[in-house]
Amino acid sequence: MDLPVVVGVDGSEPSLRAVDWAADEAALRAVPLRMVYASLWERYEGSALARELGKPDAQVLAEDIVRTGAHRARSRQAELPVSMAALPEEPEYALVREGKNASALVVGSRGRSGVVNVLLGSVGLFVAAHADCPVIVVRGSHDNQARMPVHGRVVVGIGDDSVAAVRFAAQEAERRGAVLDAVRAWRCPAHETIDHPLLAGAPERVYEEKAAEVLEAALRDLPPEVKVQGRTVEGPARRVLLGAGYDADLLVVGARRRTGHFWLQLGRVAHTVLHHSACPVAVVPERA
Repeated sequence: MDLPVVVGVDGSEPSLRAVDWAADEAALRAVPLRMVYASLWERYEGSALARELGKPDAQVLAEDIVRTGAHRARSRQAELPVSMAALPEEPEYALVREGKNASALVVGSRGRSGVVNVLLGSVGLFVAAHADCPVIVVRGSHDNQARMPVHGRVVVGIGDDSVAAVRFAAQEAERRGAVLDAVRAWRCPAHETIDHPLLAGAPERVYEEKAAEVLEAALRDLPPEVKVQGRTVEGPARRVLLGAGYDADLLVVGARRRTGHFWLQLGRVAHTVLHHSACPVAVVPERA
């Protein structure tokens, strides 16, 4: 059985843009779309909102939200099978659980409570850090990034171990008929000098060559039908990937789950691009 693409909805404009993306993604994969609304909103906002909206209770409001999302998805992809779920739970935990039986999980950059669209909301950040499947956060406002392909490029950041991220990015590029732009950032540490016995004469060259070797190894087993361009770029990985993703349809990064402080579980690169990318970001779990 093909696992569905799951999209989290809450009635906000960012979540409806996520529905657009998820509907296209499910159609590209030829899998069903599952629409999920989860909230304990009444605990925080009371029943006044329900009365103002003419709804008798939170359950009716929730069902109305998922029906609206499903209608939007079917308007975009008429033949797409769509299922719906309105769950009386905290959204972050419900979505992570839904991701255990999903091929991908799609969320908007912010929910109903978001004030600005610059930083990622807490639900999206939690889901990206904890889901078992790839999580796509639909960011970007300089063009309609939800319709693919716009730019014909899928960017993947090449880390020291990016097997799952590269595989996912290659599949996304192939589905779209897009180029896979594989980027390996590198830097020469400031403390290295030309006096170092292994770096005499050209310290930068050693690090650039090592970056090229890592890039080549990461792309070695890709199928020949994937159109690939690989490049090494000097600079901090966070800055390099943000620049590469500005005119891309999707930016893919790997994430090795970390223990400890919640906000650092994703790593600095994934954390930064989720907050500031100009295009949608896919976070792909890398297994130990």
